[in-house]
Amino acid sequence: MEKIHVSASGSYDILIEDGILEKTGAYLKDIIKGRKAVLVTDDIVDGLYSGKVSKSLEEAGFQVLKFVIPNGEASKNAGNFIKLLEYAAENKVSRADVMVALGGGVVGDLTGFAAASFLRGIAFVQLPTTLLAAVDSSVGGKTAIDLVAGKNLVGAFYQPKLVLCDITTFNTLPEEIFADGMAEVIKYGAIVDKELWDWLKEPLGHDEIEKIVARCVSIKRDVVEKDEFDTGLRQILNFGHTIGHSIETLSNYTISHGKAVAIGMSLASAISVQNGFCKDALLVDEMNGMLTRHKLPINTEFDAVSLIEPIRSDKKGDGAGVNLILLEKIGQYIIKKVSFDDICDMLSKVIKERV
Repeated sequence: MEKIHVSASGSYDILIEDGILEKTGAYLKDIIKGRKAVLVTDDIVDGLYSGKVSKSLEEAGFQVLKFVIPNGEASKNAGNFIKLLEYAAENKVSRADVMVALGGGVVGDLTGFAAASFLRGIAFVQLPTTLLAAVDSSVGGKTAIDLVAGKNLVGAFYQPKLVLCDITTFNTLPEEIFADGMAEVIKYGAIVDKELWDWLKEPLGHDEIEKIVARCVSIKRDVVEKDEFDTGLRQILNFGHTIGHSIETLSNYTISHGKAVAIGMSLASAISVQNGFCKDALLVDEMNGMLTRHKLPINTEFDAVSLIEPIRSDKKGDGAGVNLILLEKIGQYIIKKVSFDDICDMLSKVIKERV
């Protein structure tokens, strides 16, 4: 087992172990005073893992209340948020009880925001079942839902009580969903960890995946502990995301988060070189090679003018521009405040070069 402790506004452990889902109840009974557990999941994960998690919770003395949403980003909306709150209220869930997020990032974000809001805050626990959720969205306390104007525009910083990561759940992931998670792993290597980047050049077996998850979680833990509320250092985790979120929004979420971030990282790398922030002309080739190695896209059909509109709604913008996370080299980031007009010009140049 790998155990990583996070000390933020709420302190908690992240436990990484094969088969740990079957121990969910045993871990929760000591940290949750109430005995109602709202298990939130999606209609795919429900058939795979809800049974064993529910059994574990029931054996530990919890009454399990299950709330299931359709799989996909489109479910991370205000309608499902309100339905989940109403469901908890109808079942007389108390402040002593817990919400349990079983699934990927959509389930985790929705559940966390509902937990932060219901009764002004009840406990929640993350059980990530995708690589992306394990290395990124389940850790750090960002919770949110999407609006028509853009992704994650309504939410709260709210830390979980516990994160249990069962690596065996990755065995049931379709190849393209696993690849989505690799986009976030590549991000960590690109911005701060050249050694991790080099690991990704080799074939990945089970032991390597567990090591990579632990490394990524440790990196994110270190960043979150220094800047929990995303006012400075934590923005480096947004590498590829400013452009990626725009691609997601414009595609009406038919392009997944991981694929959109991959395209965003490719374009951000090109911007880094083209504007002299990175002196290594081979950076773009190295980034694109890594992304394609892990079956991720590098190009978008959207033009710069289209991409800039959702970027204007970016959470980290100030009305005049936004901080772009760029690269000086692999393993070393740079933060640049750029106006929306300049971002549009930069994007236009790098996209035209690819036509």
